[in-house]
Amino acid sequence: QVQLVESGGGLVQAGGSLRLSCAASGRTGSYAMGWFRQASGKEREIVAAVNSIGGSTYYRYSLKERFTISRDAAENTVLLQMNGLKPEDTAVYYCAASRFLATQTAPGAYDYWGQGTQVTVSS
Repeated sequence: QVQLVESGGGLVQAGGSLRLSCAASGRTGSYAMGWFRQASGKEREIVAAVNSIGGSTYYRYSLKERFTISRDAAENTVLLQMNGLKPEDTAVYYCAASRFLATQTAPGAYDYWGQGTQVTVSS
């Protein structure tokens, strides 16, 4: 089945940028993909999502001006470019794959999850 591995997290100062990458084993061309995050003591929340083709995206409202999700079918990867990072962006970021073709925002719509990568933004 699909296996996902995130990378690219780390420590960055406020205002900085990071690019997260999600490497998938198995083809994900028929899956909508998403990025979620979970801060300490909080519920997991949607960050961004992209449909199976890659032409339609969804962003959490507060993030849409700073984050960009994209997918590279040839490399079978999904990227999350994060700019203008803020301390409140600190969380473990997870990549996920959904059985649906369209973008999904609920964690329950996703069937496969990566192990997560820590993003820490210092003030």
